[in-house]
Amino acid sequence: MATRDIYETTFDEDIQTDTESNQCPECDGRVTTNAVETVCEDCGLVVDEHQIDHGPEWRGFDKDERERTGAPLTATRHDRGLSTEIGRGTDANGNELSGQKRRRLTRMRREQSRGRFQSKAERNLAHGLSEVRRIVSRLELSESIRDQACQLFRSAQKEDLLRGRSIEAMASASVYGACRCNGLSRTLEGVTDPARVEQSRVTNAYKTLNTELGLPAQPVTPSAFVPRLASELDVSDQIRQRARQLADASESTEATTGVQPSGFAAACLYKAGHERGQLLTQSDVAEVADVSPVTVRTHRDTLDDLAV
Repeated sequence: MATRDIYETTFDEDIQTDTESNQCPECDGRVTTNAVETVCEDCGLVVDEHQIDHGPEWRGFDKDERERTGAPLTATRHDRGLSTEIGRGTDANGNELSGQKRRRLTRMRREQSRGRFQSKAERNLAHGLSEVRRIVSRLELSESIRDQACQLFRSAQKEDLLRGRSIEAMASASVYGACRCNGLSRTLEGVTDPARVEQSRVTNAYKTLNTELGLPAQPVTPSAFVPRLASELDVSDQIRQRARQLADASESTEATTGVQPSGFAAACLYKAGHERGQLLTQSDVAEVADVSPVTVRTHRDTLDDLAV
């Protein structure tokens, strides 16, 4: 019997299962089992606790009390990080292997690679998560953003949103959606640059994620773009603080409603630089913000009219 006939689906410890046949011993309510415990949805009684310990394993093997621990489960891998890796060239003690054993390991590694994925959906999940990790690494984002983006991609596949869309586009949209949900100053163009897909496809994928999954994305303000643009322009702290004041004052007057936040932040830095004696050119500021010089001039005129 083939392995795929025995294990038809993969095991996911985070999937909640409803056990309608089991009832709560106190109120006869419905009992729900998740990765931690079995609880009653009506009265909240904890019926049973999960037997799998998600923490590290500490064991002593000899008189020196050696300690062993494994990597925690992660959403960034298609198998939650429980994959098997076959070594090359040396054994566990670092000794060189013979040619016969190396050839045997090569055959085992090839068969393990062939049987790594049990379905096409699992293969697509592995490819999409690798794209998410690559984009996050290129953008130098935090691990929390990486984990949220990977979980967002998993949700998109679970809701069957990948059908008819590019995996690379959905991975880029997941990274952009995680940035928007955390209020990070990342433009769609900046996220699309390290991706291997056109920006129009990423825009379509993000709209689908936002509509179908209901992302709690908050609008990004121009003041959030000021620190990053100021760092790329290498301006002084006085210019940075003045640009932040201009952005905050403009937001309070609702002058930034409906405008591109990165372009308005660039105009604030341009005006602050001229006020502090550092002559920044419109083309340099526009290039950093990924907008046109016309946009910078337009928002600069708005700031002059506000007289902030």
